[in-house]
Amino acid sequence: MAMVRKTRIICTLGPATESAEMLRKMILAGADVFRLNMSHARHDWCREIVTRIRTVASEVGKTVGVLFDLQGPSIRTGDLDEKMQLAKGELVEFRLENAAPEIEKSTTVNYEGLINDVSVGDEIIVDNGEMLVKVEQVTSDRVTCSVITPGSMGSRRHINLPGIRLNLPALTEKDHADIKVAAECQADFVAGSFVRDASHVRELRSVLHREGGDAQIVSKLEDQEAMKHLDDIIQESDVIMVARGDLGIEVHVEELPIIQRRIVKRCHQMGTRVIVATHMLESMIVNPTPTRAEVTDVSNAVYEEADAIMLSGETTVGKYPVRCVELMDRVARRIERSGGMGYGKEVSLKTDKQKTIQAAVNLTDSIPKALLIVFTKSGRTAHQAALLRPRSSIFAFSPQSEICAGLTLSRGVRTFQIPFFDIPRDTVAAAVELLRTKRDIEPGTPLVIFSEIMHQEKAVDSILMMYS
Repeated sequence: MAMVRKTRIICTLGPATESAEMLRKMILAGADVFRLNMSHARHDWCREIVTRIRTVASEVGKTVGVLFDLQGPSIRTGDLDEKMQLAKGELVEFRLENAAPEIEKSTTVNYEGLINDVSVGDEIIVDNGEMLVKVEQVTSDRVTCSVITPGSMGSRRHINLPGIRLNLPALTEKDHADIKVAAECQADFVAGSFVRDASHVRELRSVLHREGGDAQIVSKLEDQEAMKHLDDIIQESDVIMVARGDLGIEVHVEELPIIQRRIVKRCHQMGTRVIVATHMLESMIVNPTPTRAEVTDVSNAVYEEADAIMLSGETTVGKYPVRCVELMDRVARRIERSGGMGYGKEVSLKTDKQKTIQAAVNLTDSIPKALLIVFTKSGRTAHQAALLRPRSSIFAFSPQSEICAGLTLSRGVRTFQIPFFDIPRDTVAAAVELLRTKRDIEPGTPLVIFSEIMHQEKAVDSILMMYS
């Protein structure tokens, strides 16, 4: 059997990739999860594209996850008729929406709390690092700044305030509306942007459940405040995303690789899945080949044994979306053959079930060419096995399609939907037969099977060894 890639690939959808033909090509190239960026996505488009994703995935015969990524409480400038050219030393003001301009270079800001959060002398980063300004004056309805680095400012540019504790809400009105659509579309994952503490995760989960959704929660770590509450956020989340775009602006850039590794390692130790995202193959938005630095960046995330790596602009508006997926697939396969950091060996095992799963993983790793098979009704058994980073791929069987889709962000897990029979050995037999026919497993392949058996009307975890 050909080697199965373990690291999952997330692709953001946009104009370049929304057609059924492109979805098919990207799934065949290796896409595991499709991300809808709610900063730009319209609700009608979301409903249409989710249906299209699931139709194409069914035709291809592959389970694909759907991730709704909320915009979150981002601070943005207002609309401008044309780009504003700003020279070094020039003054520019950011005013509340009901305030009239007092100087020529003026724009509104969507966050009223800016007035209370900043002080004279603070530095503000505009447009993801394109411009830097310094606060010169704060009044009741505006902040006036001097330009440190010249440039042009367009409409709705993002504002970052490194090191400043913001009083932003966890969810905006737009987020609430987007969560309702995510629940309606039965999203597999919902990502909260600018998560700063565990209460933000709980609030997102509560709102999602109230709307009837059951998606797993992805917490995006994007500022220094989140790093202060790292363990609490990891504990409360289903998945963590190292969102390096804003995070790379909020921290000193030389600290970013250290912070990435710290987050990934801590997620492994605490048993939570982790995604590394942003700017992974940025140059391929316009170029058919990546820079050598980008290839190394992707390989580092794979070597750290992140559960998933993500493409953003590369697959929304890029010229070569399928090539990007193919390249990520090739790099991941090659690095996985060379081994990884081994952080999974540090995972904390607290329950008897977790320790039993570890025994199954250890047994699989000790037998050449063995495969690990798990049966799961909730997905938790497969998640736990994946967190231990076995050398073998994990073949997970579940009776529910949504459980299979929820495993698309678990490293090294390949899912199959089959009915579970009353007699466990019948379910095992059906799974093994499916692997023989669909996966082309050679006769005599060692199989380590983790399942539940009934003993005196109680479910008992068991490990079974057999050959295909």
